[in-house]
Amino acid sequence: MASLSVGYSAMLSQFAPQEAVALSAYAEQHGFDGVMAADHFQPWVPQQGQSSFVWSVLAALGERTTGNFGPGVTAPTFRMHPAVVAQASATLAAMYPGRHWLGLGSGEALNEHVVGAYWPEAHERISRMFEAVDVIKKLFAASVAGRDAKHTGPFYKLESSRLWTMPEVAPEILVATSGPVTAKRAGKTVDGLITVEAPREKVATLLSRFDEGARSVGRDPSGMTKVIQLHLSWAATEEEARSNAVVEWPNGGMRFPKSDIRSPFEFEQMARMVRAEDFDGRMVISADPDVHRRHIRSYIDLGFDRVYLHNVGRNQREWIETFGRDVLPSLKR
Repeated sequence: MASLSVGYSAMLSQFAPQEAVALSAYAEQHGFDGVMAADHFQPWVPQQGQSSFVWSVLAALGERTTGNFGPGVTAPTFRMHPAVVAQASATLAAMYPGRHWLGLGSGEALNEHVVGAYWPEAHERISRMFEAVDVIKKLFAASVAGRDAKHTGPFYKLESSRLWTMPEVAPEILVATSGPVTAKRAGKTVDGLITVEAPREKVATLLSRFDEGARSVGRDPSGMTKVIQLHLSWAATEEEARSNAVVEWPNGGMRFPKSDIRSPFEFEQMARMVRAEDFDGRMVISADPDVHRRHIRSYIDLGFDRVYLHNVGRNQREWIETFGRDVLPSLKR
C-alpha cells in the first residue's frame, strides 16, 4: 500500500491568489503534504468572492512549496481544449519534476457555460471527458517519444502536433468520479481517481469499481493513486464552526445535483434556505479536532493514499496550526 499523504485544499474561490499561495506554504510548514487547487471560473456564491486562474496559481505553488500539487479538478471540455490543458500540465511537470499531477473532471455549468457552448446532459459530459483524456494521453506519449500525435473523434480534433516542452515522465492523470460506471472506466484508462466525501458505503463501491476496471485491463490497482477531498468546518467554538459552514460554504449543504446551475447569484438564492443541520452526513462541523481526526481516519482506512482537507472558514491559519499539531501526526498508517 502506498504511503499516506494529507494535503491542503487551496480554495481559489475563497481566497485571492497571493493569499491562497501563502496559505499553502504555511500549511506545508505545519505538516500538510501537497496542495489541491480548485479550478473555478466563478465562485459558488458571491460571498466567497474570488476565482483566479488555476494554472497561474499552480506555477506559484511550485515555487513556494516542495510537495505534490495539481488542479482539483480541471475540465478539458469547454473552456479549454484538451491540447491546451495538456500543454499547461506538461509545462508544470517540466518545471517541477515528479511533483505535478493532472486532475480532470467532466465540468459544471457554473464554470463551463461562460464560453456560450451548449451544455449537455451528464452522459455526454462524461464521454467528452474521456475523449479529452484520450487526446491528452496521446499528446503526452507522443511528445515523450519525440513525435507528433493526432486525433479525430466525436467531440475533439487534434491536427498532427506535439508538446515541445515535455518532461521525461508524463504527469500522472487522475479522473474525478462520483459514480461506479465512471470509476470503472477510470480504472481502465488513467493513473488514479479523485472523489469527494460521500457516505462511506458509496465511496467503498467507487474504489471497488475502480480496482475492477484496472484489473480488467491487466493493471494492478494497488499501485494506482486514490485521492479524496474532504470538506470540513473547524473553529474554536461550535457556534463559529456552524456559522462558517452556513455563511462561507452553503453549497456544501445543498442536497441536490449542482452541475447544471450557471450563476453564483442563483446559488445565493438557494443558500438562503441552508441551515447547519443540512450538513449532517455531508460534512463534519465541530470544534473538536479529535472528531475530525476520527472522520478523516475512517476514509483513509477505506484505502485512499492521498487526502486533501478543506476547512470552509476564513480561519485558515488557526486551523492549519491546530490540525498540524493535533490531527496530522496521528493519521499515519
